[in-house]
Amino acid sequence: MLNICALQGRLARDPELRQTNTGKQVATFTLAVDRGRRDANGKSVADWIPVIAWERAAEFAYKWLAKGQMVAVDGRLQSRTYTAKDGTNRTVLEVVANNINFCGSKADNAAPGSPAPAGQPRVTGSAPAYNQGPGDDFAMIEDEGDLPF
Repeated sequence: MLNICALQGRLARDPELRQTNTGKQVATFTLAVDRGRRDANGKSVADWIPVIAWERAAEFAYKWLAKGQMVAVDGRLQSRTYTAKDGTNRTVLEVVANNINFCGSKADNAAPGSPAPAGQPRVTGSAPAYNQGPGDDFAMIEDEGDLPF
């Protein structure tokens, strides 16, 4: 079986960081992904994709990502069912992130006008990216600067 999902889009909101009952950190955010076409009124059409990041990737997302930034996320598609407050059953499709990388220039990723979470750094200079390493560990990769491609 194969379950691979790769997306590039802009964050629709700042990531939210929570902790499970067992102490694992989980961050959630939404990516606005352009469909590459326009509607009848000439407006771009986008899909709003929920993304979940766990453990160190969750810390990374909360610490470095902000509304409006362009990022690339790869991971797997997951569905889950829950009972809403009104008693109806609902199904949600979401992407569980393995890797999160900045896209565009460093200036684009500074997200001007969007405050960083309290006590957290803003993206300036070299910003790290998280790429899944062996097992469930995430390895921090430092930005190499401008690459020729």
